[in-house]
Amino acid sequence: MHLARRTAFTALAVATLAAPGAAGLATAAPHTVAQRAPICDGAGAFGSLSTGSLSTGSLPGTDYLCAQPGDLLDVRIGDVHATQPSLGYDEVYYKLGRYTLGKDAINKKFDDWCEANGQAKAATAAPTATLADPASFTCEVPVGQETEDTIAPMKTVVIGPGGALYLTDGHHTLTSFYELADGGPNLHVRLRVLDNLSQLSTQYFWAEMKKNKWVWDRDVDGSTVPVEQLPAGVGLANFADDKYRSLMYFSRDIGFTAGTIPFQEFYWGAWVRETSGIDLTDWNRNDLAGYLDTVKRATRAQTALPADSAVQSGFTARELGVLPQWNDGKAESKGEFAKLSKPYSDDKPGKIAYAIEYKNSLSR
Repeated sequence: MHLARRTAFTALAVATLAAPGAAGLATAAPHTVAQRAPICDGAGAFGSLSTGSLSTGSLPGTDYLCAQPGDLLDVRIGDVHATQPSLGYDEVYYKLGRYTLGKDAINKKFDDWCEANGQAKAATAAPTATLADPASFTCEVPVGQETEDTIAPMKTVVIGPGGALYLTDGHHTLTSFYELADGGPNLHVRLRVLDNLSQLSTQYFWAEMKKNKWVWDRDVDGSTVPVEQLPAGVGLANFADDKYRSLMYFSRDIGFTAGTIPFQEFYWGAWVRETSGIDLTDWNRNDLAGYLDTVKRATRAQTALPADSAVQSGFTARELGVLPQWNDGKAESKGEFAKLSKPYSDDKPGKIAYAIEYKNSLSR
């Protein structure tokens, strides 16, 4: 696999194809031969997968034109295009709080970068380690030794017209990296290719993206956003704040299991906003007790749904990962809800506490 942009952390990116039907790995929807990206061989941008050889024959601006589903691309995060108009800001605030105010032995940002890069968790990090210098920390799995399990959590991208990169999962993670002092637009991370639609016109590209549900084109009020108005890239300033998306992030493993489909939390958020009947009028997003109460009400409403009930956009509660029992059948003082409830003063603060503490730090 050709990489035109190389950084100190890797002289080589491994082209890894997902095995057909492999658990946890998204597969591309089929489309006609005429729509397919060119197959590259000897003189093309991509070398033999069987030998791992690389070729550097692509022209400027066509770095990713020959990427195939399953390839792992080393990218500059400032080069990716968004496929959603909003973020759950509180999820990003949690991550930034954990990265800057955290109590972890190894800063969580290194874990998150290693996971996003297909290398499991961080193994070591020097006291002066930074994301900008990947030689200053190590991941559990070296580049070239990835497995299906380490590849599955990687963030995903579709190759669009002209070889442009369209992020389909990872907007919150990449935005969090973008906002860090040792991150920013020049930070590199690998992304897994879902599909290559580079030969399609812009019109048919977006039609295919919508057909595959690889784009979320609704604003925070549920109105349709024209695709040409989607953010050009990641970074908080490019996105609106969707409080329902934040709520659903903190509801993971309490009301539903995450990771089943792209934009899963947006579908659940739209359900909360439009049909759940949950009153969020008095929701105080800067108060831990109030936030936890809102999560509790939303997740109890989720788990009360019949598994085959329609939720959003043709998806059922089962397809959207609803849990059969609230908090996975555990008492309020146990399980994921108990972890979420920990205040910042605890040795292991909960995610909401980190988000609130970070927001408070901005006004100090």
